[in-house]
Amino acid sequence: MRISDYWRLMDDEFGAGYSRVLSSSLVLAGVGGRTADQALAAGIEPRRVWLAVCDVQDVPAERRLGRDIKPRTD
Repeated sequence: MRISDYWRLMDDEFGAGYSRVLSSSLVLAGVGGRTADQALAAGIEPRRVWLAVCDVQDVPAERRLGRDIKPRTD
C-alpha cells in the first residue's frame, strides 16, 4: 500500500478534514504508541498504520479495504 492509498482510505472513511485530525492526534498502540503521522514518518508501512487506525476506531472488517471503485468502461 502506498501513502496515497492510506490517505484515500482515511478520507473515504472519516472525511477529508477529520482524517487529518485523527492522523495527527490519535495515538495508536499498534504502531508503537505513535500517531499515524509519526508512524508514517518513521517508515512504518502504510497498511499497518491503516489497520491500527481501523482497530482503534472500530472500522468494520467489510470497510477496511475501502469503498468499491467501479472500473472504467471507455
